[in-house]
Amino acid sequence: MSYQAQISRTSPTAFLFVVDQSGSMADKMSSGRSKAEFVADALNRTLVNLVTRCSKSEGVRDYFDVGVIGYSGTTVGNGFAGPLGGKILNAISEIERNPLRVEDRKRKMDDGAGGIIETCIKFPVWFEPRADGGTPMHAALTKAAEELVAWCDAHPESYPPTVLHVTDGESTDGDPEAVASHLGQIRTNDGEVVVLNIHVSALGAEPIRFPTSESGLPDSYAKMLFRMSSLLPKHLVDFAKDKGHAVTSESGGFMFNAEAAEIVDFFDIGTRASQLR
Repeated sequence: MSYQAQISRTSPTAFLFVVDQSGSMADKMSSGRSKAEFVADALNRTLVNLVTRCSKSEGVRDYFDVGVIGYSGTTVGNGFAGPLGGKILNAISEIERNPLRVEDRKRKMDDGAGGIIETCIKFPVWFEPRADGGTPMHAALTKAAEELVAWCDAHPESYPPTVLHVTDGESTDGDPEAVASHLGQIRTNDGEVVVLNIHVSALGAEPIRFPTSESGLPDSYAKMLFRMSSLLPKHLVDFAKDKGHAVTSESGGFMFNAEAAEIVDFFDIGTRASQLR
C-alpha cells in the first residue's frame, strides 16, 4: 500500500501551501477578521506546530520541506520573504530560524480555578496576509506542479508531498482542473501527491466537510474543487475521525464554505503524514 514510507532526515516529505490572495480575501469572516488575516494566522500557527513536531533535544530535525505559493492579480510568487524567499520549498530548520518577526500576542487561558487569565505569548510570523486583484489559480497550480516534479525526482523513496490549496473564488486565468489532475499524478515510489482543497467562506453558511461525491455540492464551482481533490489516505481518514469528522475511505480531501474552525482543522489534518523516524 502507498503512503506508508517512514519520514526521516534522509527521507523527508514536503508540505506546499497554495494560498489565494485575491481581492475577495479582504472580506470579513464572522469573527470580524478578514479571510486573508485568518488564513495567515492559521498558516503561521501550523508552521509553529510543524517546527514543534520536528524538535528534538539536539535541535530541529529536517523531516519536512515546507513552502508557500501565494497568488493574486496576474502574479504567482513565493509566500515567504527574507532569507526564505530565494526558493519555494525550505527545510523546516531553516523556517524555524527565519521568521519575518516575532510578535507579542494576548491569549486567554484557564487559570485552573474556574477563571480566565490573559497571558502574553510569542507568535512567529512567516506569512503575511494580502488581498488584491484577480485569482490566477491555473498559474499557481502550474507552479506547484513544477516545484513538486523536481522535489519528487530528488526524493523518489519519500512519503509523497501534500498540497494544501486555500481559495475563496473562481479562477480568473483559465480552467484549473486539468493542471490539478496533473498535480495529483506526480508521485514518489510511495504514492501520488495528495491534493487538498478548501473553499473559505465569509457567509456563515454550513460547511461541507470531506464529501464522498460531488452530487450534494451546491454548484459547479464546488463540484470542480471536489474533483480537483485527492481521496484522503487511510491515516488521514483515521486522524480526521479522531477529530470528530464523519469520513470514510471514499471521502475527498475537500471542504466547502469553510469558516475559521474548519481552516484550522484542514491545516492540522493535511499536515499529518506517516510516522517520523
